[in-house]
Amino acid sequence: MSMFCYQCQEAMKNTGCTGEKGICGVTADCINLQDTTVNLCKGLSLLNIEAEKFGNANSFVGKFITDVLFATITNANFTTEYFENAMKRGVQLRDELKETIRTAGGTLPAALERSICCSEGSFDECMQNGCNPDGRIDAPDEDTRSLRALMLYGLKGMAAYYHHAENLGKTNSEIQTFMQKILAAMTNDNLSLEENIALVMETGKHSVDVMALLDNANTSAYGNPEITEVNIGVRNNPGILISGHDLKDIEELLIQTEDTGVDVYTHGEMLPAQYYPAFKKYEHFAGNYGNAWFKQKSEFEKFNGPILMTTNCLVPPAASYKDRVFTTGVVGFDGLTHIAGRKEGGSKDFSSIIEMAKTCDPPTEIETGTIVGGFAHNQVLALADKVVDAVKSGAIKKFVVMAGCDGRQKGRGYYTDFAEALPQDSVILTAGCAKFRYNKLNLGDIGGIPRVLDAGQCNDSYSLVLIALKLKEVFELDDINDLPIVYNIAWYEQKAVTVLLALLYLGVKNIRLGPTLPAFLSPNVVDVLVKNFNIGGITNVEDDIKAMIG
Repeated sequence: MSMFCYQCQEAMKNTGCTGEKGICGVTADCINLQDTTVNLCKGLSLLNIEAEKFGNANSFVGKFITDVLFATITNANFTTEYFENAMKRGVQLRDELKETIRTAGGTLPAALERSICCSEGSFDECMQNGCNPDGRIDAPDEDTRSLRALMLYGLKGMAAYYHHAENLGKTNSEIQTFMQKILAAMTNDNLSLEENIALVMETGKHSVDVMALLDNANTSAYGNPEITEVNIGVRNNPGILISGHDLKDIEELLIQTEDTGVDVYTHGEMLPAQYYPAFKKYEHFAGNYGNAWFKQKSEFEKFNGPILMTTNCLVPPAASYKDRVFTTGVVGFDGLTHIAGRKEGGSKDFSSIIEMAKTCDPPTEIETGTIVGGFAHNQVLALADKVVDAVKSGAIKKFVVMAGCDGRQKGRGYYTDFAEALPQDSVILTAGCAKFRYNKLNLGDIGGIPRVLDAGQCNDSYSLVLIALKLKEVFELDDINDLPIVYNIAWYEQKAVTVLLALLYLGVKNIRLGPTLPAFLSPNVVDVLVKNFNIGGITNVEDDIKAMIG
């Protein structure tokens, strides 16, 4: 079976991955199952909205949709088994909702008939026929398809953030209801271009809401991030390397590894866990090992101990270390050991990882020194007077937001060159794994303020928004775009789409997006974004600095 997928920046020839396997390594069978399961989520949304009219909405639908959408993010789950099981549960929920509506005297939504999975098909029929034979988002025209892609991929990022917040006990029924609203709207071919654009902007509004929810969840549980100097060397003890985004997982791992003689290191997007006060009490929390997600094959090989993947950003592992990679949550890859989810009131059991670690050599050192981070909104606002004085005196002339994702394309060296070429009176505000392109450069400081301020993970882009809004207030400006802030965002997967939509909802303009514009944006939709927000792609370092900095 062939595939078509263009949801990430690595889409082949910036058009779409086709054939039997995508650039990320996902197979056609798996991606087609993902598409089928997402389409089933659209049907569940239609049914649940109808059931709500009779006061009988199914509360499990929101959780099901959140987990499924998260699992379909690039580099999250590569197994057909996960989505086959999801389809079985989804078909069961579908049939329960249909019975609920019929019993209440209601009528099934006509849009269900667009898909065998959403209407009367059995699980076996759904598996045999699928919902999207060519993999493209169902739409009457290319512009509608493009806008639906923006909405769907924004929802996938929202689902990831919501999942992490929910793990820490923070929920918001309005966000889950909104996700169902958008999925249901994607079956309505009668919506105009303007109505679909309005839904895109509404997705941006809820993107802000879900990042605020996760920020509250993280800081309530672990305190506000603090300026922290993080060791990037190694110790002589065996270690466990934890990657991904889920702070609940690292908390439980740190508790279970205490007094075992095993150190814990962060990798990739888990680096910002180092900044939270609650984790600093663990003496065996050794530091950060390695860089962004795409360097896994060389860095995981050299780590020597087991690796725990808590979220997306898994690269198909090499045979030489595959037996040391564990997955948990929605992450999955055939042949890897999966750590089961926590039962209500309990913790995940990481004993198998810990026992393996005890038999392994200490990590091989790949670099030495320290890096500094922890500049989330609470910390930066504590330095507000110092920052404002530096701006008023002219010591800081520009803030450059370089948030987002890193990736393996050689052209992404642009972001390292851009950071190095920035004038000395500029400060980089960053979040996400894009920072690994420049967070180890010696860029110095301005009056004690580091020239790279790392707010944390991709979801901590919310911190950058709060910082900008606070500066707008301090300088008594009417428009956020009047601030001395420019945006050069790198994107790779769907959480970056969520961040982008949040920025658009907040009225941020003049964003540069690279290294390529998304393949799912039609020319007309690009034209709308350019006219309304002056979004553009990157060109070269010299010209972009002239255009953005002056």
